[in-house]
Amino acid sequence: MTGLSYVYAVCHPFEGPSLSRLTALGGTSPTLLHHCRLAAVVSTVPKADFSEQALKARLEDLDWLSSTARAHQAVIDALVKVTTPLPLRFATVFWDSSGVRSMIEERQDDFRRTLNRLEGRVEWGVKLYLDTEPASDLAERPANGRDYLRRRRASTHAHDERWQLAEVFAQSLHERLCRYAENSRLYAPQGSALSTEPGRNVLNAAYLVPRAHSEDFVDQVDRTKDEAPGIRVEVTGPWAPYSFTGEAVL
Repeated sequence: MTGLSYVYAVCHPFEGPSLSRLTALGGTSPTLLHHCRLAAVVSTVPKADFSEQALKARLEDLDWLSSTARAHQAVIDALVKVTTPLPLRFATVFWDSSGVRSMIEERQDDFRRTLNRLEGRVEWGVKLYLDTEPASDLAERPANGRDYLRRRRASTHAHDERWQLAEVFAQSLHERLCRYAENSRLYAPQGSALSTEPGRNVLNAAYLVPRAHSEDFVDQVDRTKDEAPGIRVEVTGPWAPYSFTGEAVL
């Protein structure tokens, strides 16, 4: 045996555009392994990179990890265009195809139940940012202590007011988007250390949206972008429904 079986996702068997044009990990094209009326999306990867011992070392190599994760995600993104994939965790690897079949047999009820629930649906991500506040006049030298305190109170009041307005807008936006979604997940706002985007994250949410409603969902986001000056709304997707898979993902 020259390689291992890497599994990207499990899905219902489908007919459509071939995956042969897509280059997966290991330099090969992903294929469908059919078993128990389900299909695993797999490719052959080298032992030198993906055996248990080798993988521990590889995960310390950030360049390798980044490029490999992008290749993994590219396969998932391609699947979203033709079916509803149930993504498996990064680096889900088996010694051979029989190991993949055994995994499907053991989890087939969970897989089938989750796939039936998610069929025809995609995930959209929406984030709302409060733009950086304008420069405060506190930077100017106050005339005296009383002037400093006045400016400080005014700055604090303006900051609190901007934040309250952003929270109200975020709640309103979330309620409107939920009209097009069957489910949603609200995550803690990203701190500035984790976000590459300017401004303060107010809303960090994922929405499970039927494909048929996706255009209306995105249109709703676009219509709100100019409603609140100083607030920026970003939408990403469609993604595989990572946030809504429950316990079915390995």
